[in-house]
Amino acid sequence: MSIERWQTAWRQLIAPGSPFEVVTPEDGAPRYFRNAAHDLLQMIDAGRVHGDREFLVWQSQRLTFNQYYDQVDRLAGQMVARFGLKPGERVAIAMRNQPAWLVAFAAILRCGAVCVPLNSWGLRDELQYALQDSGSRLLLCDESRLDTLREDLAREQRATIVVGTQSAVPEYCLRYEDLISAPPAPVPALQVDPDAPAMILYTSGTTSRAKGALSSHRAICQALTALDFQGAFCAMSSPERIGVVINSGFAPTTLSAVPLFHVSGLHAQFLSALRGGRRLVLMYKWDVERAIDLIRDERCTQFNGAPVMMQQLLASPRFGSEHTASLFGLGLGGGASSANVLNDMLRIKPDAIGGAGFGLTESNGIGAAIGGDQFVYKPATAGWALPIVDIRIGDSPDQPQSAGTRGVIWLRSPTLMSAYWNLPEATAHSLRDGWLDTGDIGYLDDEGFLSITGRVKELINRGGEKISAAEVETCILDMPGVLEAAAFAIADPLMGETVGLAVHGQASTLPHEAQVCAFIAERLAAYKVPTHVFRVLAPLPRNATGKVLKAQLQESLGA
Repeated sequence: MSIERWQTAWRQLIAPGSPFEVVTPEDGAPRYFRNAAHDLLQMIDAGRVHGDREFLVWQSQRLTFNQYYDQVDRLAGQMVARFGLKPGERVAIAMRNQPAWLVAFAAILRCGAVCVPLNSWGLRDELQYALQDSGSRLLLCDESRLDTLREDLAREQRATIVVGTQSAVPEYCLRYEDLISAPPAPVPALQVDPDAPAMILYTSGTTSRAKGALSSHRAICQALTALDFQGAFCAMSSPERIGVVINSGFAPTTLSAVPLFHVSGLHAQFLSALRGGRRLVLMYKWDVERAIDLIRDERCTQFNGAPVMMQQLLASPRFGSEHTASLFGLGLGGGASSANVLNDMLRIKPDAIGGAGFGLTESNGIGAAIGGDQFVYKPATAGWALPIVDIRIGDSPDQPQSAGTRGVIWLRSPTLMSAYWNLPEATAHSLRDGWLDTGDIGYLDDEGFLSITGRVKELINRGGEKISAAEVETCILDMPGVLEAAAFAIADPLMGETVGLAVHGQASTLPHEAQVCAFIAERLAAYKVPTHVFRVLAPLPRNATGKVLKAQLQESLGA
């Protein structure tokens, strides 16, 4: 493990003339990749070169790149011909992962429209709120979402394209399958401004109404190039691991089980695969045994998921068997991982290319990243800031803290959102002079690795002592029998707040309150030990991005 060797590889990758050349503007604006695509349409069209290679596998459907692009062009032509869709208008997608989702995304951009991916796990009022807030002219949805929104869509007569329905559709609806089998219609050629809006992605909204993060073509293209950079850096800095993958002979294939309406599914999996020519095996919904069946049958080489998904995979007796022989890439995102998950990954798959990172919807998923040998060196960190990202720690980016000191994490990069849609006050609160207040707490160590220690909003204030909920959770997740954990504040007349902790596991092996408290007391300061432990036998409630819904949990526990 050599920091110097890694730094040399990094410098070579971003040097003048290299594919990942980084430009530092003289006016003090954020650094950017010189060779990133001009706009998202150019980026999407780059995948057309892959021709008759297989691109998508979902249930009984299989599409080559050519078949995929044929559907994209047909759908785009019909959206212009039937609905008169114009550049800049918003079009929403509300459906579970399936090929039509990926076709819809590219077709919307092909028309110059702004894509609005909605959280398909949302209930009626959440979906309806986002549709109205975004002012979407057109909705593409599956039958389940059509049923959820039927009354609202009928009242508003909102133009809708429905996917995969066998039953009669309302008069404001057209069938997706009819549109992609209709005679092709032309789509006008477009000149896209890189700073024009490309997408509105709603943040997970754990505390209040979801906010629409509006991103430009330029921001997303820079983000996708940053993801490619991380892959190239991982290969250069971990040559032995990459050699094992190359010599295996398996075609690069990603098992995609995270939702496409989140940056990790949309950017890191779908859009990266489209341009890079990787196969994508889509899961309609997460199921650990089904995932292992797909890894075995489709020879998947890469899986990225939330720590809770990785924990379930690692716990399966089939995981270390020949069923996962093709799997070399294991990526973590969406939450803190316990030491046990990281240790198990490295123990069961010692040759694997493990990875993790830190980013937000508001930064198009870009911040810090770590992979390969670096991940083995410091698996509990989020890695180095990507080359177009500045990270500062402290109450203000103007006065950054020194290495090792915790504080609010601020990001600056060309991948940041332009604004929260129609929310100037919230935008001004989060974006200050080009810096994004992430709301996360962390620190940079003396080697430049970023560690995330908690959320600003998830600090429990016990008599003036601030306790990170994430720290308590990470600690107890190392206790045998605890599968999930969520720490939160409980009102206390004496201390103001104390720690409440929900632990989930199997009834037979889930430890009792006294055991949980004793385990934490051996590892953390006394004031961090919970005053209330709730044993929960059902999985903890989560939103679409994998975050535990703590307000909902507190309410159900009467905390």
